[in-house]
Amino acid sequence: MDAITGTAAGVPFTALPPSGTGNDRAPLIVTWHMLDAPRTDAAFAAALPMAGVPSWRVHLGMPLCGPRMVDGRLDRHLELAREDILLAYLGPIVHQAVEEFPAALAELRRQLPVDDQPIGILGASLGGAVALQVLTAPPAPIGAVALVNPAVRVRAAVELLATGLDQPYVWTAESRRAADDLDFVGRAGELSGEPPLLLVSGERDHPALREDAFSLVKALRGRYARPDEIELATVPDLAHPLADEPGLEPAPQLPTTAAVDGVLTRWFVRRFARQ
Repeated sequence: MDAITGTAAGVPFTALPPSGTGNDRAPLIVTWHMLDAPRTDAAFAAALPMAGVPSWRVHLGMPLCGPRMVDGRLDRHLELAREDILLAYLGPIVHQAVEEFPAALAELRRQLPVDDQPIGILGASLGGAVALQVLTAPPAPIGAVALVNPAVRVRAAVELLATGLDQPYVWTAESRRAADDLDFVGRAGELSGEPPLLLVSGERDHPALREDAFSLVKALRGRYARPDEIELATVPDLAHPLADEPGLEPAPQLPTTAAVDGVLTRWFVRRFARQ
């Protein structure tokens, strides 16, 4: 069965059906892609299809991405980043994605034959911040969480983007408060329910992002009643992106991305088998 594309409460999505489950209802995994390549729901679905997982994998489009790009171009991203990387760009994207998720999830349940067991969520890069923010106040039970090269502390993403723009970021009291709200090491105690969590970190990801990822793993292992429910996987040779530029359309998997896909597939199969 081919991918299904559509919208759910105004949010574009690409849904991949479970294999080998007949017409029965199946579990649901929801993902949020990165702003680097692959930067659309369709491209992310091609990069990380997780074909061996007997669940619906529904890849949601992030705000300002894919069909929601202004005039079909990425120019608006650059304009907002130059205006204020955190307050006009990264922060609003995360918060909008989180705010629109409950209605999108309810609509997905009406459109697709998913079962009522706890869902899985997955986020990559800034999509990882979305997944973690969702986990602070989930609209439905969360049974498993996976993160790939996540923006665990948005400060690191701000500084990396500022370097790329050659435009030092000027921190203010307001932006510091906004960064604290998207610091999930600092907010580790607010993450709900202690679901199993897998963090996949590329060996060649940005050092600041890797350091923050390791800090989150350490913080959660210190809080979970079962620390072994927090897993860390390092993928050799994987940099931050999961696809070649421009990352707007589905493309063949890169070898490193195929390795990530394999790690996620095995982990989600094991987790759903336990539910």
